[in-house]
Amino acid sequence: MKPEPVEPELSPAEICRSVGEVLDQIGDKWTVLVMRTLAAGPIRFNELARRVPGVSRKMLTATLRRLECDGFITRTQIPTRQSWVEYALTQLGRDLLGPITVLAEWAFANRGRVLEARARFSERS
Repeated sequence: MKPEPVEPELSPAEICRSVGEVLDQIGDKWTVLVMRTLAAGPIRFNELARRVPGVSRKMLTATLRRLECDGFITRTQIPTRQSWVEYALTQLGRDLLGPITVLAEWAFANRGRVLEARARFSERS
């Protein structure tokens, strides 16, 4: 039996930087909305644009490229008379859905409390 490789110990700064790099990508609102929409299954670009309210085509394209680059989605070009593109979650993307869903539900459930805290802070400032 082959021993598992030992990860070098990371400094707190390295851990924060590593976590921050991933959270920067998955924490923005378009990523959350796109990922939640793709949870239903593969979808074409135009349909995805219709299902994600308020996103511009430029922002959707940028978000999809980042998600593809990070391995969360696949992009498949379907060669037909009018070529079209379909997007789908990878296994890594499906693994991310659980944490994203929990975080989104928490944010929705606690939005009022956060807004109240901001108002109290503003009154003190």
